[in-house]
Order: sequence, then C-alpha cells, then structure tokens
Amino acid sequence: MLGNEQYVKRNGLTISPLLYDFIRSEVLPIAGIDEKKFWLEFRYLLKELMPENKRILDKRFFFQTKINEWHSNKSSEDHDQHAYTEFLKDIGYIIPEGDKFNASTENVDEEFCSIAGPQLVVPLINPRYAINAANARWGSLYDALYGTDAIQDKLIDPLETYNHERGEKVISWCRNFLDKAIPLDQGSHSESLNYSIEEGELLVTLTNNKTTRLKNSQQLVGFDGSINSPKSILLKNNNLHIIIEFDPNHIVGKQDNANIYDIKLESAVTTIMDCEDSITAVDVHDKVAVYRNWLGLMNGELRVSFEKEGKTIFRSLNPDLSFLTASGTQITLPGRSTMLIRNVGHLMTTDAILVENNKEIPEGILDTVITSLIAMHDLKGNSCFKNSIKGSIYIVKPKMHGPEEVAFSNKLFLGVEKILGLSTNTLKMGIMDEERRTSLNLKECIREASERIVFINTGFLDRTGDEIHTSSNLGPMVRKNEMKNTAWISSYENRNVNIGLDCGLQGRAQIGKGMWAMPDMMRDMLKNKISHPEAGASTAWVPSPTAATIHAIHYHLVDVTERQNQIKLRESSSLEDLLDIPIATEQKWSEKEIQEELNNNIQSILGYVVRWIYQGIGCSKVPDINNISLMEDRATLRISSQHIANWLDHGICTKNQVIETLRHMAEIVDKQNSSDPLYVPMKADLENNLALQAAYDLIFEGRKQLNGYTEPILHKYRIKVKNS
Repeated sequence: MLGNEQYVKRNGLTISPLLYDFIRSEVLPIAGIDEKKFWLEFRYLLKELMPENKRILDKRFFFQTKINEWHSNKSSEDHDQHAYTEFLKDIGYIIPEGDKFNASTENVDEEFCSIAGPQLVVPLINPRYAINAANARWGSLYDALYGTDAIQDKLIDPLETYNHERGEKVISWCRNFLDKAIPLDQGSHSESLNYSIEEGELLVTLTNNKTTRLKNSQQLVGFDGSINSPKSILLKNNNLHIIIEFDPNHIVGKQDNANIYDIKLESAVTTIMDCEDSITAVDVHDKVAVYRNWLGLMNGELRVSFEKEGKTIFRSLNPDLSFLTASGTQITLPGRSTMLIRNVGHLMTTDAILVENNKEIPEGILDTVITSLIAMHDLKGNSCFKNSIKGSIYIVKPKMHGPEEVAFSNKLFLGVEKILGLSTNTLKMGIMDEERRTSLNLKECIREASERIVFINTGFLDRTGDEIHTSSNLGPMVRKNEMKNTAWISSYENRNVNIGLDCGLQGRAQIGKGMWAMPDMMRDMLKNKISHPEAGASTAWVPSPTAATIHAIHYHLVDVTERQNQIKLRESSSLEDLLDIPIATEQKWSEKEIQEELNNNIQSILGYVVRWIYQGIGCSKVPDINNISLMEDRATLRISSQHIANWLDHGICTKNQVIETLRHMAEIVDKQNSSDPLYVPMKADLENNLALQAAYDLIFEGRKQLNGYTEPILHKYRIKVKNS
C-alpha cells in the first residue's frame, strides 16, 4: 500500500495517484465524462454495493459451514443422496426453479449470436499477447498445419528453407478439407488448375480441363483482384469464412497447380481479454498496466515492438478486410476478434481506492467501473477500429456462486450504466458456470441476467476445484486423472448446454466449453476437440492463435445450430447426477499410487507457483511431471492444492510425506526451468523461498480459504517479492 499522504482525495474516496492520473488524463477526457461527477457517483455506487458484496461472501461461508457439518455428522453412515439433496434445498443452497423463460438480450453482435467458432483467452497484462489475440480473427491454415504436429506424428526438422515434403502433406490435407467444407459440383479441389468468377459464380478448372462449379453457389461471398485471375476468393461455410489466396510467384504458390499459396480461416471469432485467472495483478501498478492495455485495444492505439532473430518486430491491430462481391459491390469483414473483458470475481479487494477508515474496495467493482469506462472509447467511435458494431460492452463475470451473486452483478452493471450515462443493458454479461452452486441453479442464474446475458461457459477446472473443496468432509476424492470420468462431470457438461438452450440462448448468446490445455499437442486437439461443437457448444476455448485456426476446422465439419436442434430433443441429465460426489468408494491405493498422485499434484503446484511469485506470470506453458507442456492458470492450482488437502484430511497421506514431496519436487521443477535466466531456484534456499512457502500454505491452509481459492495466498507472497 502507498502511504496515505500520497493518495488523492476526491468526493470521499482516497485514490492511488497512479490510478487517478491515468483516469483523469488518459480516459475521462475522451470518454466525455465530467471528472467530479464520475468520482462522486462512483462513491455512491460503492456505498450501496460494498455491504451487499460482503453479504454474498458471508453467505458462501454459511453454506460451506452447513455442508461441512452435514458430512461430519453423517460420517458413520452411508451417503444418502436423496437426503443430501433435500438438505441442500432446505438451507437454500439449491433454490426452486421458476417458470420457463427465454433470454431477451438485444443489440448482440453476430459473433455471439450467429457465428460458432473458437474463443481465445489471453492475459491482458501482456500487450504483445493481447495484440496477437485481437489479430487472431484470421489465421493461416497452411502455417498452423506446417508448424505443428497436427497432421504428422513427428515433425520434420525445421529448416531455413521451405520443406517441400512437409508442404505437400499440408497442401493435400487442405484440399481434402476444402472438399468437405466447400464441395465442388464435380471433382475435387485437389484437381484444381484455376479459379475464376463468371456470371456471379465460382468456376474451377480441373486437371482434366473440365470446368465445374460449387455444389452450393451461395458459398461464394466475394473476391479480390480480377475475375479471371483473382488474388483471393472469399467463401463461407457454417457462417465462418474461408479465404483462398493465390500468388504464382510465392514459394508455395508457384509449385501449386492452381497457384494457391495459402488458405486463411476465420479463427478466433471472439477473444476474452483477461483481468483474472491468467494474470498476476496484485497492486495498483499492475492494475493500471492492465487497464492501459485495455484502453489501447479500445482506442486502437496499442502497439508493441520486440526483438526476434536480430530484427525489431512491430505489432499493432489489424485493419478490416475488403472484398468485392460477384456483382461488384464492396464488402468489409472485421480484421480483429470481437473482444470481451473478464473482470475479477467478488472475492478480492484492492487498495487502489480506499473509503472510510482506509478500507479497501472490492476489486470486482473497480474492474467493472473502469473497464466499462474505457470501453466507451469504442462506443463513441474514438478508434479507427470497431469492436462492437451493435454498441455493446462485453464483460465476463467469473466465480459467481448462485443466482444471488448474478443478481448482484446485474445490479452492479446497472449502477455503472448510470454513472456512464449508458442505456440499460449496454453492458452484456458472460456467466462462467464454474462453481458448484451456479451449476445446481443455472437456470435461475440465467434468469437474473436474462436481458443482458451473452455467454455461459463450463469452466470445468475451477468447477472441479469447487467440487473437491465443497464436499471434502464426505471422504477422500478419486485420483485427479479419474475426475473426468465421474458422473457429475458428464452431467455438468450435459446440463449446461440443455439449460442454455431451454433458456433461449440459441441465436442470442454463446454456449461455451473449456480450454484445450496442451498447446503443443495439436494433433490430439484436432482429433478430440471436435467433441465441443458436437456437444452443442457454439464456442470453446483455445490457448493460442494457432490453436484457434486448427479448432476452427471443427466448426466447418459440425453445424452447431443443427446439433443444438438435435440436443433440444434429448432429456437433460438429472440434478442427482450432478450431485454425485466423486469420492473414492474403495480406497485401495498402493503406497506407490499415493506417492505418484502427490508427485503429480505437487509438481504441478510448484511449476506454476514459482513463476507466479517470482516472475509475475499468471498463465503459461508449464511442464508436467512427464515434461508435457500444459497451459496452467489458477484453476489447475486450485484443483491440485485442494486435492492434497482432501487426502490429508482423510489420512490418505501424511503432512511429513507432503513436506518431503515438496522438497523433492522443488528439485525437479528447478531442473525443468534451468534454461530460464529469470528463474529463481527453490532448492538453493528451501527454508526461505517464497514460492515454496506459498505452495506450503496453499496445501496446508487450503481448506480454510473461501471456496478453496488461491488468490489471497498468491497475492500475499507476490507482494512480498515486489516489496523486497
């Protein structure tokens, strides 16, 4: 905390000068909002909502206490599922379902209501990542396949020059893909010699000198260049665009019979710019850095430069794309992903602003006010780029527990709209279905935001962490890798889609699925992640722009709208299935199996925490115990720490065993990071290493943390590092 004498006093608020100067000089003037009025109304909003924020957190504690007592009091009895369900209803943890309704959100951009496609999540604190993600609306399919293991188990060793053998494999694969997505009336794209436009149709000349057309002529959208020899052709399938690009002089194009040198896919249709799980914003300096990057995205001025292979590379936001239709009219497509911003949840507070008695304010309230204020640059047209054509601001609210908390967020959004002079429901809400009480009451959660909801998403990692924490007193949980095969997980994923469709989200809001956490394993992703659109999800998370391009393939192969229509006819899984707690019914693990589980969990904890505490990296590729790089954030940390805490409580392992494993895994993690010059080794000073201390607290104090969240402990130790 800065000394109070350094803070700026405005209308009953004590504001960090760093935040105050940023808002006063960089945001408010262009947003067209009076400074005095802004701070005064902000204070009124805090006065109204801070007591409510505390009440909803207190209610979480109440529920957890009651559930702990229930399981402890019945520890000698077999678990009675029916009695347990009734108990949860009696205490208000599960609330009665109301009548059927349909969400009525208006002014929704087509990226959320009519286009099914990949969604990126990126740490907003890193401007380079943010720009790359914003520009990931379009991706090279050739590059994505050539540079990953997507179509070949073993990559050909990278060469300075183009590898024709690998290139031919990529080209062949892409031609087969075109046959599926954009079929010809006769023949195959693999036989193509020339593409041209004639009388409003795409003509394709084949190797047998015959000419064919598209099976569906409506798939031709436009072109660039001349009709006889276009530079590019714009096509559409399942509402997603494909661009075929031609260049006879390109190293790839000149060896292609049709001179095709690349195929571009519309990839990351939407991107979540993350202020939460993937970043380490622990003080006002971090918060302002995050807000400034969001401002750069909203006013179009965000730019970065960096060194790569001895050259300085500059990055900025991509312009829109222009084409001619077959009739000669010009059309424009967005060059950038449509952006949402994920605010922090209701739990954490911040000293960026203090109220009476130097009390910190809820960080989630601060985020909503400031990020919405900044987004007004987009609404007011202060950028040469447009994020929301419909004039909406898209905010993802994470880690809400039940309808009351959604209602609180809705009240917060209304208050912010009033401060900023915006029409009601300008702020759109994305609900993360990642906490147990939200899953059990999802229909009523959606009802509370029915006029502004634009997204629901199953965050199965956090959801698993909450499942372990909430039900920990019942007994030891199954091993972590077995969690995905338990009944509650399938019920959770099933019910999320069914309830979303039943509440009228089809054609109005996204129904999303979770992250592919193995960014280097694109072959596996190409094979397996098609399950998300097949499950009726109109979007699913990917860890990189390249992964977005590969995942986009799935939305060409699966018509999500058609799949959702089929799902509407099925019966949703039961509430009882969702409440099937994943305890191990037979605890017959060998000492070796128990140690393997501890090794796996603790290596995961340390590999993530050491970079969080010492380098301020909130999301990155972290090698697991088998040296497979996994994209990890606080959700995976929550699972691992809660799982060990659960096993400790039930005597599956001992405290000494965990401590010894922490010491051993510290050495392993040190070796895995030995090539990183910024890495701070743990083994060198085990007793004083702050990352190791944080890991210790996450495990041994984990049960005491509200909902098993990791943020309070992580923030505590990161601040110690920054202050040292």
